[in-house]
Amino acid sequence: MEDNKGNEREELYSQRVRAGKRTYFFDVRTTRGGDYYVTITESKKVFNDEGFYYQKHKIFLYKEDFNKFQDAMNATFNHVKDELLPMLISHSSIESMSQIPIQRINNKK
Repeated sequence: MEDNKGNEREELYSQRVRAGKRTYFFDVRTTRGGDYYVTITESKKVFNDEGFYYQKHKIFLYKEDFNKFQDAMNATFNHVKDELLPMLISHSSIESMSQIPIQRINNKK
């Protein structure tokens, strides 16, 4: 069996984010030519009859794409925060108000 250790890239930086059932890894690695790139990995523990395994999805992001990727990511997050979250919060407030007994609303000063 061939040894894969020669294919491993040196890890320069790593950040782990635990988010519910998922864990995200942000890693900076070197290329064969001494350059660097970022990998973003989503890892999720999946159970089956034989136990469990980790389902992983990975994005390789090369430095020439960093600015475009960051711009698109920021625009996407800003859209969610500015356009979608206010609607969800507003809708959630209306929903929670509808669950308050009428008597309590009338007696509230």
